[in-house]
Amino acid sequence: MTNFSQNPNALLLFPVVAAALVDADGRVLVQQRPEGKAMSGLWEFPGGKIEPGETPELALVRELSEELGISVTSACLAPATFASEALGSRHLVLLLYVCRKWSGIPEPREAAELRWVRPAELFDLPMPPADRPMIAMLAALL
Repeated sequence: MTNFSQNPNALLLFPVVAAALVDADGRVLVQQRPEGKAMSGLWEFPGGKIEPGETPELALVRELSEELGISVTSACLAPATFASEALGSRHLVLLLYVCRKWSGIPEPREAAELRWVRPAELFDLPMPPADRPMIAMLAALL
């Protein structure tokens, strides 16, 4: 059996969580990456890295609080789909959850702008490569 931690060619998995916040009108919230960050100007689902010791759900609850100033409980997060994308020596695994219930009004604390869009409009937005494959699945779910 190979020990991947000792394999210099092994990819490092980079787990990330994101939320498709859906409002009462069926629109989805996306945020624009700010200047100075990788992929600046692109639109993405809010979320971020899973820290050591966190479950994906707890990481997403934390990220939504930090990025948008809203409160979400883990029970309100429904797993929707995932994406897998090579990023140099790392490999991104992006877990997307749907959330229809939260407290507070989303504000762009770490993004350049927020936008509520219909699922079909997501196809026209410039988004990171890992987010793009999730649009069709999300549109079918909603």
